[in-house]
Amino acid sequence: MLSRINFLKEAIKNLKTLGTITPSSRFLSKKMLKGINFSEADVLVELGPGNGAITKYILEKLSPKAILICFEINDSFYNQLQDLQHPQLVILKKSAENIEEELKKLKLHKANHIISSVPLTIIPDEISAKILQESYKTLNINGTFIQYQYSLTYFKKLKNVFKDSISLGFEPLNIPPAFIYRCKKVE
Repeated sequence: MLSRINFLKEAIKNLKTLGTITPSSRFLSKKMLKGINFSEADVLVELGPGNGAITKYILEKLSPKAILICFEINDSFYNQLQDLQHPQLVILKKSAENIEEELKKLKLHKANHIISSVPLTIIPDEISAKILQESYKTLNINGTFIQYQYSLTYFKKLKNVFKDSISLGFEPLNIPPAFIYRCKKVE
């Protein structure tokens, strides 16, 4: 309960960058991760993990050889994520628009999957476009970019990057209910 209260306080202070007032539900977390073959994934990236609602589910499923790199710019959430203290977790206080550069610093070049909670519809267009381009460049062939949003307004921008390799899901048991875009890199 304390975690939810802290999330609400942080959301009120930073609504323009968080895009929500509640953390992701377990239903949304599980549905976003459905279809990821964790036994074959060695590099996963999470954009905007917030207080770690989805992060915790990813860490439970990671294979022993895998790594999860989280990009979080909010000070409070960054500190909360540090408390997870998991040996396969790397938390960066960097913007999601720097994925490629930050992975290279870690001597990693490609990601199998990118799971994003970044509120793309409310951040400036040039930043959200760069996040999408960097995500696409960073993904392995057949890698997935999984993004949730509270509306369908971002579908066209995702389609411009991922072409026809997008499927759409919906999770009604989240506050608010969320659309899940599952995009695949198929060069």
